[in-house]
Amino acid sequence: MVKEYQTTKHRKFLVQYHVILVCKYRKALIPKCGNLIKSYLQIYSEKTNVKIEITEVDTDHIHILMCLMSLNFNIEKWIIGFKKFTTNQLYHHSSPKVVSYLRQHFWGKNTFWSDSDFVTSVGNVSDETVRKYIESQG
Repeated sequence: MVKEYQTTKHRKFLVQYHVILVCKYRKALIPKCGNLIKSYLQIYSEKTNVKIEITEVDTDHIHILMCLMSLNFNIEKWIIGFKKFTTNQLYHHSSPKVVSYLRQHFWGKNTFWSDSDFVTSVGNVSDETVRKYIESQG
C-alpha cells in the first residue's frame, strides 16, 4: 500500500505511531465503552490534527495507529490530552447507564485509563504488519 506523504512548503514527511492505552487496573471495561471511546477518538483526533488510520479495542486496552498531519506534535501531550478528554466525556457526556457502570468499578472516582501506555513509531516494520496486528486484536 502506498502511503500519502504530508507536504508543507519546505518539507515532505510520513510519521506514524502505534499507541496502546490500557484501562486502569487492567479492568475489562472496553467492550462496554469501546464504541464510545472510538467516537471520542475521532472527535479528539480532528481537534488535534491527527489522522487515525485504524483503531481496535480489546477487553482492557485499545490499539491506535495514527498518522501525523504536522511535525509540530508532542505524542506525550497528545496521549495525556486524549486520556483526559475521553475520561471527561465518559463521565459527563455519556448515558447515566455508562456512568453508573464505571462508578461501580472505580468506587466513585472519575478515572478510566492507567497511567501507563505504549508508543512506538511505525518505522521498523511496515504499517501493514502493524495494521494486521491491530485488526487481529478485535
